[in-house]
Amino acid sequence: MLMKEYRICMPLTVEEYKIGQLYMISKHSNEQSGGGEGVEVVRNQPDTHPQHGLGQLTEKRIYLNSKLPSWVSVFVPRVFYVTEKAWNFYPYTITEYSVSFLPKFSIRIETRFENNNGDNNNVFGDRPTPAESVSHLDILIDPIPDKHYKETEDLSRWVSEKMGRGPLVEGWRKDSTPIMCSYKRVQCSFEVYGFQGKTEDFIHKNIQDILLVGHRQAVAWTDEWHGMSLEDVREYERQIQEQTNSKLKSTQNNNTAAPRPAYSRSMSVTDERSLKKMGVKTMAMSDPSTSTLPHSTVRLNSTPE
Repeated sequence: MLMKEYRICMPLTVEEYKIGQLYMISKHSNEQSGGGEGVEVVRNQPDTHPQHGLGQLTEKRIYLNSKLPSWVSVFVPRVFYVTEKAWNFYPYTITEYSVSFLPKFSIRIETRFENNNGDNNNVFGDRPTPAESVSHLDILIDPIPDKHYKETEDLSRWVSEKMGRGPLVEGWRKDSTPIMCSYKRVQCSFEVYGFQGKTEDFIHKNIQDILLVGHRQAVAWTDEWHGMSLEDVREYERQIQEQTNSKLKSTQNNNTAAPRPAYSRSMSVTDERSLKKMGVKTMAMSDPSTSTLPHSTVRLNSTPE
């Protein structure tokens, strides 16, 4: 199991980002959906945690066959999705990712938001993260994949008229006001002989790209979400989720070569044999209507993020 902590600063306050996060996730998911792939929202409902209180539980299916490297594609079914469960107890969140036919695959992401520049070395309160496991990501200068670059999201050109902030300049994290940090503790595991190290490295590289793109967008889109109330952004979230689900289902229904998978997973003989050779036992998809609370924050048992 490979664990890393990512720290991503933004020129926002934690209170402001409560709205910005919800807006960014919804809009980003909609942008990434199309061609039979993307994000389908299965449920989005209030939930209560014994320690963190009232929050929101969201479950999604992420379809991404064409985004897999060839060495992964050889042993996954033709139609493939990842289940994401996220518990938002802002400013603390938990996100878990699982794949029904790969019980040895898991990702768990804990997030805490604070108004500082990423200098809290024990933000989760249980144990300091070793320095060698911490990565500071800079939304201004760290590279992102070319396919994700948009001039309108280039923070060296960004100016928020509503907030009177921007553009960002090199070294901005040292003296920017306001500033907040998104701390993300990520654990991923793929316990299959011969694939573990390569797969875990691949996962962390993609998580890093997603974090950079998402946080850049949250800042670049500030004038779109600034001034929204929580009720406003929840209504926006509902509308966008309907659009995203409709877009995804429409493409899948029109594409007879790639029908939408049912809960009782169907896998070809070749897929089944490939998994058995690697010592992976297949299992049926659980009913997503059964709500479960996340694991405790101290014992990180992975089932996003």
